Amino acid sequence: MGWIIAIIVGGIAGWLASLVMNRDASMGIFWNIVVGCVGSVIGNLIAGPLLGISGSVQEFSIMGLVIALVGAVVLLGIVNLVQRGRVR
Repeated sequence: MGWIIAIIVGGIAGWLASLVMNRDASMGIFWNIVVGCVGSVIGNLIAGPLLGISGSVQEFSIMGLVIALVGAVVLLGIVNLVQRGRVR
C-alpha cells in the first residue's frame, strides 16, 4: 500500500512543482510522478542534514509533501539549467 501512496503523493508534488516552474505543458502524468518521487529523495537529502527533519511520500503527511515539492522544484531547476545550455 505504501508504493501506491508514494505514486499519488509523488504525482501531486511533481504536478505542483511543474506549475511553479512553468513546465506543466511539457510534462505528462508519468513525468510528474517521476519528478515528485525523485524530488522527495532530493528534498530529504536537503532537509535532513540542514534542518533535521524528514518526510516520506510512503506515509502521507503535509511535511512529506512539502519536502517532496521543494526537492521537485530543485530538480526541475537543474533540468532547466541543463536544457538552457543545450544548443537546439
